[in-house]
Amino acid sequence: VYLQIEAEVQRRKQLIHQSVERRAIISECYKPKHPEVYTLQDSFLAPEFLEIVRFCSSPGADLQGLLRYLESFSDKRIYRLPVFTEEFCQAFVDELENFEQSDMPKGRPNTMNNYGVLLNELGMDEPFLTPLRERFLRPITALLYPELGGACLDSHKAFVVKYSLHEDLDLSSHYDNAEVTLNVSLGKEFTEGNLYFGDFNQDPSPAPQYIEVEHVGARGLLHRGGQIHGALPIASGERWNLIVWMRSSAIRNRLCPMCNRKPELVAAEGFGDGFTEPLREEGPHTVNVCALG
Repeated sequence: VYLQIEAEVQRRKQLIHQSVERRAIISECYKPKHPEVYTLQDSFLAPEFLEIVRFCSSPGADLQGLLRYLESFSDKRIYRLPVFTEEFCQAFVDELENFEQSDMPKGRPNTMNNYGVLLNELGMDEPFLTPLRERFLRPITALLYPELGGACLDSHKAFVVKYSLHEDLDLSSHYDNAEVTLNVSLGKEFTEGNLYFGDFNQDPSPAPQYIEVEHVGARGLLHRGGQIHGALPIASGERWNLIVWMRSSAIRNRLCPMCNRKPELVAAEGFGDGFTEPLREEGPHTVNVCALG
């Protein structure tokens, strides 16, 4: 068992370097079909979403005022809101399909999703995802999830997952390596495949109560990363979802969200899985190896 665990740790460490290599090849060799979707523009965002962000950024904004803009589900702190325009979603999915059909090397989102795209490997972190997190999502999460570092979500992992009849059909129960998760339905045409949500991972019950939430095109669900959830099988068609795991180093540096222990950090590339060392002189990014994958 020890040898198996050690082999898995080494495999996960190598994932970081393999991803860097793939990104370099993609940057040099891949020709995007829709290059405009790689840089976030306000025109990609639904007018209602921009209105929500304006409210959250205004003096005196509070949780009760924000909730008037959102659709809430039970008491599990799951919220639905408009995010993108349908035109952007169509162009984005078309771009992702073009990449999937190319001969470029492809990393997969995680150990549970076999089909999809890691967006940092497409070079979308700095021009698209970082401003989405910092300018638009953080004012919202600051009000919704203050105890999870909603006001200081300082890194992310973002990917797109794909479900179809002859590929991944569903996703079993799990919780995310994130403080807060955004899940946006990008399309295309599909039936069934609802999300379901159970307990928070720190408060399991002997007989958990699950709720189902339907996907709505161009709209997103915000939920706590530790909320146990999964995806029911689709019955027809093809579904693409954008997933953004948002992380707060102020929270996870104290306690790893995957093993509930104080993390032991090692040097890593990029955002370092959301963990950082105390700032000295621009210390290296770090990663908690138990939380990878």
